[in-house]
Formats: sequence, C-alpha cells, structure tokens
Amino acid sequence: MVIPSVAISLPDPVCDAAERLAGELRVSRSPLYAQALAQYLERFSAPVVTATLNATYEREASSLDLAPAQAQSAALPDATW
Repeated sequence: MVIPSVAISLPDPVCDAAERLAGELRVSRSPLYAQALAQYLERFSAPVVTATLNATYEREASSLDLAPAQAQSAALPDATW
C-alpha cells in the first residue's frame, strides 16, 4: 500500500505539544498525526453525529412550545413565499 506524503503547517504551540506527546508515547510524529486525524474524522463522521443527536433527544424533550411559535407567526407580516 502506498502512503501519500502530506506537508502541513502547524502553529508552534501545537507542533511543540505534538513533539512532546510523540516522545512520551515513543512514536514518530507521522503515526501520531495519522492516529489523531483518524480519531478526528471518526468523531465527526455522519453516523457518529447522528448517534450523538439521537442519544441527546432520547434524554431531552424535543417538543416545541406553541406560544413562541404563535408569537413569531403573528409578528411576521402577511407575505407570500
């Protein structure tokens, strides 16, 4: 498998922290960055976001309060959309 090489620019504090962590974990920067990016991509994947929202709405009421909706409708001028 061919692994592409990527050049990126990082702020000094991020780069320094990554250097320290790579040293603590005894890995090179490349696998550290690869693992971090993989975790970031997984965190924001559509199924994960959907599961998180579903879990939230299982715990929280998702019904709308009718009074604000009616007030908003009353405040809008009559207009054809």
